[in-house]
Amino acid sequence: MATPAAASDSRSYGVPESVGVEIAAARAAHAGIDWKACPADWGFEAPIQCGYVKVPLDYAKPFGKTIDLAVDRIGSTGTPQERQGALIYNPGGPGGSGMRFPRRVTTKSPLWVNTSKAYDFVGFDPRGVGHSAPISCIDPQEFVKAPKADPVPDSVADKNAQRKLAAEYADGCKARSGEMLPQMTTPNTARDLDVIRAALGEKKLNYLGVSYGTYLGGVYATLFPTHVRRMIVDSVVNPDQDNIWYEANLGQDVAFQGRWNDWQDWVAKNDASFHLGDTRAKVQAQYEALRAKAKANPIGGVVGPAELIGFFQSAPYYDSSWVPVAKTFAAYVAGDTQALVDAIAPDMSDIKGNATAENGNAVYTAVECADAKWPTSWTKWDRDNSKLHEKYPFLTWSNAWMNLPCATWKAKQSTPIEVGAKRGLPPVLIVQSERDAATPYEGAVSLHRRLAGSRLITEQNAGSHGVTSLVNPCINTRVDTYLLTGKVDAQDVKCAPHATPVAPAPAAAKSLAKSAASDLPAREELPAVR
Repeated sequence: MATPAAASDSRSYGVPESVGVEIAAARAAHAGIDWKACPADWGFEAPIQCGYVKVPLDYAKPFGKTIDLAVDRIGSTGTPQERQGALIYNPGGPGGSGMRFPRRVTTKSPLWVNTSKAYDFVGFDPRGVGHSAPISCIDPQEFVKAPKADPVPDSVADKNAQRKLAAEYADGCKARSGEMLPQMTTPNTARDLDVIRAALGEKKLNYLGVSYGTYLGGVYATLFPTHVRRMIVDSVVNPDQDNIWYEANLGQDVAFQGRWNDWQDWVAKNDASFHLGDTRAKVQAQYEALRAKAKANPIGGVVGPAELIGFFQSAPYYDSSWVPVAKTFAAYVAGDTQALVDAIAPDMSDIKGNATAENGNAVYTAVECADAKWPTSWTKWDRDNSKLHEKYPFLTWSNAWMNLPCATWKAKQSTPIEVGAKRGLPPVLIVQSERDAATPYEGAVSLHRRLAGSRLITEQNAGSHGVTSLVNPCINTRVDTYLLTGKVDAQDVKCAPHATPVAPAPAAAKSLAKSAASDLPAREELPAVR
């Protein structure tokens, strides 16, 4: 929650934000963090501890209103001699919480055993997220309610209805969270990260950022190059000023279509298991038939085309979703409607989960709208997305409506900073798969070019989002080596892909439903995304 500092009335004058963050960091270094057992309803088991770090709402007014950022940690598991400090994590979004990061230690995640000997694992809720002065744009129960309108418009009237919804959403953000909106920028979150570093007693930052967390890392490296000790960015947002954020979302539409095609090819190759067709065209035909049926009469009364997109897009995002999504799809085609409804329908009784979902979407929207100036011309939006939809129909219109509130945003929109290395920045390790849908490969190339001395690890012929969480020794060993020693390869590295998901043994498709929904990967195992 936002609280006024004691001297806010007389000392809320403006200073350069670079000065404001120095003041806030010095204050945080002095105060430290009052670590305690985490509140029971936060869901973090001992020995994970929780606390708060106080930051200015507006860094130009460091003595003005403040907000409390939730943080958590688990101590390093090695000897005192092995300890190298704290490793701070951001899973992306924007709108994702990093608070589950310490659970990689308590759940004994094998990929992080070596690193956890050297580092305290630290997570945090970025400003506006979760327990850190959370923002909201709409009643959460209304946000999750289904079915929603088909995102693919059939008429001008359909487009106008979606435009109305987007404008109402922007108005809702202003009404429910107006004070926070101008300050919901990536540079401010980077400043928050530096204040957290100081509160932890760390002279320099060790950081792992995934997805949007790579843009946060790039902005931090630009603003605070001499404060970086080790930095890994995984699945990279293209930080070009012209790409943030309108063009970035158009680029996603193209990349998602490519990865959707990859998944359909895999399903077709495993037709003996799924019985959805032995060619991509046949699998697509099954999907279009499902979509048409859901449009005409929402399945179970709640699953329409919009809900189908929300479910099926996890396959282009994550290879770990390939099998469970295909199994659920196959079960439906074989006659098991309930499996699809169980996997997709919102749980209206999950008040807490629904609030988390609404909050995540609110932060996603607020950050992207605040970071950059968006086109306000509907003609441009309509022209660009209509053209893209012709070749890349899987996600285009859904993505457009999600971002359209930025066209009528009721708060200040900034100019993205020019991301690039400055003197004092150590080597940054960049990890990227070639066919990533959410953050296309060109983003990693761009950031690599901008950060002199960085190294790029490319996972070839792969496209899962969030590479460092996958088993691939070519990547895993280099991540460990970098975090433990600071060493990078003498040149960029190309790695073979991680193992392709294995389809279940051929069986009656209807029987696949028994474990289909439960096989979906736990959200805490995945980077946070839109």
